[in-house]
Amino acid sequence: MWFKNVMTYRLTKELDWSAEQLQAQLAQCEFHPCGQGDMQKFGWVSPLKTSELLHFSVGKQILLMARKEEKILPAHVVKRELDQRIADLEQKENRKLKKVEKQALKDDVVAMLLPRAFSKYQQTAIWVDSENQLVYVDAASSKRAEDALALLRKSLGSLPVVPLAFVNDPSLVMSHWVSNDATPDWLIALEDAELRGSEDNAVIRCKQQALDAEEILSLLQSGKTITKLALEWEAHLTFVLNEDGTLKRLKFADEVREKNDDILKEDVAQRFDADFVLMTGILAKLTSNLLDDFGGEKVRL
Repeated sequence: MWFKNVMTYRLTKELDWSAEQLQAQLAQCEFHPCGQGDMQKFGWVSPLKTSELLHFSVGKQILLMARKEEKILPAHVVKRELDQRIADLEQKENRKLKKVEKQALKDDVVAMLLPRAFSKYQQTAIWVDSENQLVYVDAASSKRAEDALALLRKSLGSLPVVPLAFVNDPSLVMSHWVSNDATPDWLIALEDAELRGSEDNAVIRCKQQALDAEEILSLLQSGKTITKLALEWEAHLTFVLNEDGTLKRLKFADEVREKNDDILKEDVAQRFDADFVLMTGILAKLTSNLLDDFGGEKVRL
């Protein structure tokens, strides 16, 4: 449940998030495992394993969980079987097969192999902050986030969202922080960053490298900018801030994750509820702080 990445979107129109209606809408796209002939399935599952509800809500905070099952069918396995069938049939009929015939054979091979294929599962969490009209997706790539949002859009009928954007360019702001030792008081810059040149597009990655070192400052003075920066919000979490405002490699502090340890492990629902409230509170405040430090939210026309 603890998010590892954050892609944030602004709802451009208020939606009805009533529990009864939402459950009915999500049920239309509920996840069902792949059948013998399915390559993949994508749908909603319950965020809380002890509940049958396809959403988890605390006040105006809603958690959804999208699950994808994909059959793993290596291309070389299909090709080997297909090549053998083509060779056998061409020898038997003493002619070269047409393209459409080869495609039909390939479809047969895939249908034959699918029931024996292993499955790969992927879950993507979506947190809807209906109080502040924001949607957070736990995804490391925009494609994965957009796939999950597309499923939600299909379930709801519409989902008017745009990526949350800052007034000031995060890359320029992060470069200013490091160049001028001006990181906000609530943040600590860690020894992990990525720099990129504006003209040559060269990428320099730094790990375990003091960012106030002369060589780093020299690169910034020469026109390179910071596109990724590892940061710590003390006693809360560490994360990597990207130039597009997305967050990756979130790691909540032990003292945060242990705050609800007094709740019995057997009380799964109560612990899940408490952890969700804790996590969303921290991430909501993080978003608010970043908006302040990046000049607010850019208004899209």
